[in-house]
Amino acid sequence: MKKLGKGLCILLALCLGLAVFTAAAEGAETAPAAARADHLSVTQHKTTIQGKEIAYTATAGTIAMNTDLGAYDMFFIAYTLDGVEDPSTRPITFAYNGGPGVAAVYVNLGFMGPDKLALNDEGQVSQLPNKTVPNDLSLLDLTDLVFIDPVGTGYSRAAGDTKTEVFFDTQRDVQSVGDFIRVYLNRYERWTSPRYLAGESYGTVRTAALCDYLMNKLYVELNGLMMISSCNNFLSVEFMPGNDLPYATYLPTYAAIAWHHGKTAVEYRDLDLESFMQEARAFAGGEYWSALYKGSSLTAEEKEAIAEKVSAMTGLKKDLVLRKNLRVDSDTFCAELFSEEGLFCGRLDGRYTGPAVTGSMEDGDADPSSNGVSQAFANAMGDILTRKLKVQSDLYYDTLSVPANDKWTYVEKNNTVLSQEKVLHDCMSKNPLLKVWVLCGYYDLATPFFGAEWTYNRLFLNEAQQKNLQFTYYPSGHMFYMYAASLRKFRAEAEAWYAAK
Repeated sequence: MKKLGKGLCILLALCLGLAVFTAAAEGAETAPAAARADHLSVTQHKTTIQGKEIAYTATAGTIAMNTDLGAYDMFFIAYTLDGVEDPSTRPITFAYNGGPGVAAVYVNLGFMGPDKLALNDEGQVSQLPNKTVPNDLSLLDLTDLVFIDPVGTGYSRAAGDTKTEVFFDTQRDVQSVGDFIRVYLNRYERWTSPRYLAGESYGTVRTAALCDYLMNKLYVELNGLMMISSCNNFLSVEFMPGNDLPYATYLPTYAAIAWHHGKTAVEYRDLDLESFMQEARAFAGGEYWSALYKGSSLTAEEKEAIAEKVSAMTGLKKDLVLRKNLRVDSDTFCAELFSEEGLFCGRLDGRYTGPAVTGSMEDGDADPSSNGVSQAFANAMGDILTRKLKVQSDLYYDTLSVPANDKWTYVEKNNTVLSQEKVLHDCMSKNPLLKVWVLCGYYDLATPFFGAEWTYNRLFLNEAQQKNLQFTYYPSGHMFYMYAASLRKFRAEAEAWYAAK
């Protein structure tokens, strides 16, 4: 089995995990067989969303699952609106994070759930210890919410003789989550509810494969897929010998970050972000891509001209671009854009800079856009689970499974890279009512927006299905919702998306 490069595995781990929690480095505990049973805590709450008070029920805990994969306890948190005459007609959204191996803490406490991590408007931790506040922009008034922790994350564990590593595989992960969704629909009588999936980063890989599994194996149709910071073809993000694609897919993001910091050439600084991104797209997919294709057959004059334009758009020094043969990877960009100031540029959100720290770019320690955020989310989840949801467990709540990222299997065939254009095409073609919403941050160096466009431009949908595909862009990073203005924009658009038939 061909393993993907270390850089991509760490990149996808950091996409939502942000920083590796070493406390679980040797693997998650396995639930003893004798202790296996559903363990659920049901509590009642009230909150205010968009100025209107609502009452809701929170159900948090584990369901004991037994499938052909083995035994496992799946932890979830469900928020359901009270006072609904017929809950079976109310929309329900199953949400999760990525990694792979990341618990659903970020999509929950970041923007969807009724409680939100308290951050400043720029998305940074401004106090310690951090706390949560009521989320006036929660989606709970629009849809019931079920946050799922895949096996090996949160409190979800393999049980009995089943090994946790069984679930560290794209297809088996999808089966375990899909089977849980089927059980949930049964237990809570939600088979006629409009159903949505929402995944972030690697969670968009899970979403595409899960849509296929639910539709073709379990006969569960879906109304919509929310693809947050989408990455559905790893060729678009994997810097490896012989693959020129990511140099093109990342370039518009480099340009966006340079523009934000005033690092572009003078002629670009008066453009608004959207206009500049149109120019960056045209260059990356035109002249620049053609130059990459030509390789060593490019003349010296042609190479000089392309390097000049890359430098003008990205703020990188021209001689650096030439030394790199026009091919600048994201680590180099982060290290070089502010090299004269002794700073690093954030990878999860390029708007942020910070001092260089000991360690390589590969380990994520040098990302100033994640400093303190991981710990804040983990502590906030601990508080919500124990104080509000009344979940008590001596297990470690695993925010990011390190073994999952070390041992995860992405593909089933030798010498292939995960790509999901066909899966997405087939799901949208077989279900003509399926809506797909791709949400991108312009300053996201983890899953660049131009890479998502490249992937979705290759679904080759017919006209009717193409209308069901929607892209939205935010002036923020990988977790677009960390920026208050972007979250407000998303909330307004989400109302229309859920209401559309």
